[in-house]
Amino acid sequence: MERAPSQSRVLKFGVFEVDLEAGELRKAGMRQKLAGQPLQVLQVLLERPQQIVTREELQHRIWPKDTFVDYDLALKKAVNRVREVLGDSAESPRFIETIPRRGYRFIAPLTGNGAVPTVARLPTEVVSTDTGRSRRSLRVGILLGLGVLVLLLALLGFAPERLWERLSGKNATPQIRSLAVLPLQSLSGDPAQEYFSDGMTDALITDLAQIGSLKVISRTSTMHYKKTDRSLPEIARELNVDGIIEGTVQRSGDRVRITAQLIYGPSDKHVWANSYERDMRDVLGLQKEVAQSIATAVQIRLTGHGSTPAASLGSVDPEAYDAYLKGRYEWNKRDPADLQRALDFFQQAIARDRNYAPAYAGLADAFVLMGAAGYDVLPVSEAMEKGRSAALEALQMDDTLSEAHASLAFIMYSYEWKWEAAEKEFQRALSLNSGNATAHQWYSEYLADLGRWDESKVQAKAALMLDPLSLIINENMARPYYFSREFDQAIKASQETLRLDEGFPIAHLRLGRAYAAKGMFAEAIGEFQRFSKLTGGSTLALASLSNVRGRMGNRHEALAMIADLKTLAKHKRVPAYQFAIAYVGVGDADQAIEWLNKAYNERSDFLVCSKVEPLFDTLHSDPRFHDLIHRVGLPE
Repeated sequence: MERAPSQSRVLKFGVFEVDLEAGELRKAGMRQKLAGQPLQVLQVLLERPQQIVTREELQHRIWPKDTFVDYDLALKKAVNRVREVLGDSAESPRFIETIPRRGYRFIAPLTGNGAVPTVARLPTEVVSTDTGRSRRSLRVGILLGLGVLVLLLALLGFAPERLWERLSGKNATPQIRSLAVLPLQSLSGDPAQEYFSDGMTDALITDLAQIGSLKVISRTSTMHYKKTDRSLPEIARELNVDGIIEGTVQRSGDRVRITAQLIYGPSDKHVWANSYERDMRDVLGLQKEVAQSIATAVQIRLTGHGSTPAASLGSVDPEAYDAYLKGRYEWNKRDPADLQRALDFFQQAIARDRNYAPAYAGLADAFVLMGAAGYDVLPVSEAMEKGRSAALEALQMDDTLSEAHASLAFIMYSYEWKWEAAEKEFQRALSLNSGNATAHQWYSEYLADLGRWDESKVQAKAALMLDPLSLIINENMARPYYFSREFDQAIKASQETLRLDEGFPIAHLRLGRAYAAKGMFAEAIGEFQRFSKLTGGSTLALASLSNVRGRMGNRHEALAMIADLKTLAKHKRVPAYQFAIAYVGVGDADQAIEWLNKAYNERSDFLVCSKVEPLFDTLHSDPRFHDLIHRVGLPE
């Protein structure tokens, strides 16, 4: 192919840029899949912006004379591919205009080193009569005036196509009511810096979630699309959203640069794009600026709570913020070893800046999970006391932190058994950020434990809408069904979770319990054995297997498993509630109650669901069990 001498190495238009020397098309800094003849067509059109390039010229430039090909069809396919990548259309062109029976013209303003400034096109007519000349002069005068107006507006930042939409009453971009922020791409090239780009993504999600009337998908779901090959329309369909944010993060020394763009997902139509750069100390302001720019782009108002609180706009120590991001990166993995690393990073952030409230909120979140049943990393009393202290410290510095209110609410109900106070904290967390999927999830658990199952299902569904690919949130859908004795629905919900990930342990545990409650003991054993394998032979798996063996009438085998639990307890911590589960299976109410009282002394969060847990149905006629329920504060 012949190449005309390029006037500039990089030409820019909108959010796109073409590197003529490298032969690359980039969108907001990210390389696009455009090569071969489609890229060549685009390069030829860019050489002559605002001018018609005929089909014959394109054929001559791209296909040698001895090439045997249907030129018209090949050219049409190449142009369609370029439009597909640019999000353009022949009917409403923003970049490439079709000139019927002649060729194509690139119509968007170009910038870049050496680019020729573009001006408005003025169509003319050739008319021979005096009247025709008069009409022509009038038309040209009007068009010249409009052209000058368009050029002035373009210089002031108004794109010509947006002006036409406003003048014509057309809105080419449908309303955006829901949004997903895809993982921002790190341009550092260093895998060790992934935590930073992920942290920027999390922060942007958190800020956008505070915008009124906008549903923002949580990070657990969007992280599934990190380095994905799926198209934006596919992602929009899978997450059920209108808008998608994608972009890049570049960190250089103490400077941070974010490039972001908003796409209307169903049609892959570009809506807005911009780049921002700040000093690391002002990174919080950078995040807020990006979020508010996006809010303006989707044409919605910030609620009172969505307005940026003064406390959260201050500067932050770069090293403290860096440690905080690393902590969140580890915490989001939800594995016991990762939780310990998260704890260490949050403590490093606090040591660096004792006034950084989000680090205390992160510390509270870490302690909450480390003491929760199923994780059992720390003794409940130690984890929850430390978690409460951290949450209160965070809220003393910044009362608008939704995450800190949610953690405090979880501690209040699962450990302190302060039911009314906990509900107020959950409601406060959601009033500050209705997009806090974890707060919806935990509030759903709270309501299920109280037997308010319809309300629990509403909260569980709200969490699922915000985080549709989160395994723990999907599995949480089974909880209110299991406690309300709708076992078939509970089984279905757990199976749906396992379709997302067959290796998710908690789904196997709850599925096994639902099977056992229906008397499907063989199926229950199979699920508990899978749970055991996935958790490396956890003591909870052994207790669950003992329970179901006892209910099947295999008392000798069940008691042998209890003996194994006691042996293990000499070398590692085995929570008391696990012995209660095992003993109730063999019908030993005295031992079950004794171990439940020990669990009470441990302040086990498992007791908050004891009133509705089907495992303990055989104890409901025992006055000692009712006394336990009363002490936990559960309503009769």
